[in-house]
This record gives sequence, C-alpha cells and structure tokens, in this order.
Amino acid sequence: MIESRCGILCSECRFTECKGCVNIPAPFWGNCPVKMCCEEKKIMHCGDCSVFPCDLLKSFSYDENEGDDGKRIEQCEKWRI
Repeated sequence: MIESRCGILCSECRFTECKGCVNIPAPFWGNCPVKMCCEEKKIMHCGDCSVFPCDLLKSFSYDENEGDDGKRIEQCEKWRI
C-alpha cells in the first residue's frame, strides 16, 4: 500500500494522527514540494516519475535533519509500476 508521495513509510512515523500525504489534502507540517510535484504530474508517488530519483527527492532523503539516508528512495523503487 502506498503511504506517501516521497516513499516515507507513514506507518512508521511518530505522528500517528497523520493518515499519510496521499490521503490528506494538505500536510499538517505545511506545504510539501514533493507532494505538490507528484500531484501536479498526476502520479501517485515519486517512483512513478520519469526523472526518478530527482534532485528534490534526493535532497529530502539525504537531508541532514530529516533525511533517512535513501530509505524513502528505496521504498519508491519497491512501489514502482
């Protein structure tokens, strides 16, 4: 089951009240450029994109504070069609 646009596993997130960005109109944490990009391209998640993995996704995945060392990129690979 696809939980997010960027590949993060929402079921493992500490914010248990969130249903995942694919299931909510706007994230509680503010605008998300990855979510907006996927929705503009009318794709379910980054793994469905023709430029996967793009610089935007890489910057999220390897962010010093909130990154996951590529785990979300690997998850998008698993979700690819």
